[in-house]
Amino acid sequence: MGNTQEKPSGSGGGGARPYQATAGSGTRSRGGGSVEKPQTQRAPEKGVANGTQMENSPACGQEEKGRPAVDTSYLDAPAGALPPHLGRLKNEGNHLFKHGQFGDALEKYTQAIDGCAEAGIDSPEDLCILYSNRAACYLKDGNSRDCIQDCTKALELQPYSLKPLLRRAMAYESLERYRKAYVDYKTVLQIDTGVQAAHDSIHRITKLLIEQDGPEWREKLPEIPVVPLSVQQEHRQKPVSIEQAQARATRAAQEEARRKEARFTLLKQGGNDLVKKGHFEEALEKYNECLTIKPDECSVYTNRAICFLKLSRFKEAKQDCDSALQLEPGNKKAFYRRALAYKGLQDYLSASSDLQEVLQLDPNIREAEQELEVVTSLLRQSLMDSTAHTPRVRDLLAQKHTSSPSPHTLSVISMSFLLAGFNIGGWGILMFMSLKLTTDKVLSLVRYT
Repeated sequence: MGNTQEKPSGSGGGGARPYQATAGSGTRSRGGGSVEKPQTQRAPEKGVANGTQMENSPACGQEEKGRPAVDTSYLDAPAGALPPHLGRLKNEGNHLFKHGQFGDALEKYTQAIDGCAEAGIDSPEDLCILYSNRAACYLKDGNSRDCIQDCTKALELQPYSLKPLLRRAMAYESLERYRKAYVDYKTVLQIDTGVQAAHDSIHRITKLLIEQDGPEWREKLPEIPVVPLSVQQEHRQKPVSIEQAQARATRAAQEEARRKEARFTLLKQGGNDLVKKGHFEEALEKYNECLTIKPDECSVYTNRAICFLKLSRFKEAKQDCDSALQLEPGNKKAFYRRALAYKGLQDYLSASSDLQEVLQLDPNIREAEQELEVVTSLLRQSLMDSTAHTPRVRDLLAQKHTSSPSPHTLSVISMSFLLAGFNIGGWGILMFMSLKLTTDKVLSLVRYT
């Protein structure tokens, strides 16, 4: 069919068309009529014209040379219990459907259905597939009513067959018959919970039914049939195609992600509520669980840092703020809470540096200004007491006496003594002038002394 296959006389084109009760030349109508012999439905065999053998025909030889060979091996693929000539019709319909030729595919399925009736073939499973396949053609061409009719016939032959149920649900939905669509989608999910299309449609239709019928929308639904366990088990035991396996894996991953997200939100909110109540130990447990689910969530680190600060676990608070700043380098809360952690560790220089970062990011944070005044005062006091230098300043002073100091080392020492009210002389002033950034920080700190 189409561009790669000869078409029997009387067949339709490769595209969509309006459909009538008859399937085309060579078939009988659904209501009755005659059917030509099955062999007339095949494409002409090689070397045959009008039933006459043409083995020595030059024209035949020219046609073979001028046309590439067409692979028609798919026509002889297994087709259930159907006789060969009907199996070929079904396989040809499948081939046409896959290539988007829904009109021609529909004709082939109709010929196969009518052929089964003419031959008195009683194979419910094969007929179910033929009706379901023809329903798919109707659905593709927007003929939802005939799709529903064929799906219903298929389900009479094979109750709880998945594809007819799903196609009928789609057809009902396209006709805005949402209650019936909902029932069919729910039935599909009883058979196979991995059908993503059914999940998506249920979610969409539920919203529409709530808008349409209000809070009591469930009471207006038709009864949802209960799928027997034997049917569910039989479906699970069927071989799964690659596409089905991928769909199920995707669905499982999405469900797991949704479950984790819901769990994370619940734990984080629980931790926040416990912080408000002052239950910091319990809040820590909630935030710890949050980080097992989302180890890269910046807000959890800053929230947990609050708990550590309140429990005077300053080193751990600093570590959490470090982690938060690795994830979000400009996070104001992380800088501010790390400053509080440094303050608790009596590292006032680092605390003042972080507070200045906060004010650079947002000059209107009054708490940071107030805290900077406090830290500056503590730094000055600690430097005035020779036995209470911060560890950082002691280390720098030791470096000055044991080796040649770096410009940065000298600037920090000079800044420290300046803040303490010591006269550092011209050497220190020149050092500040040579390091503009340090000078800015010094001047900003001097404002609060």
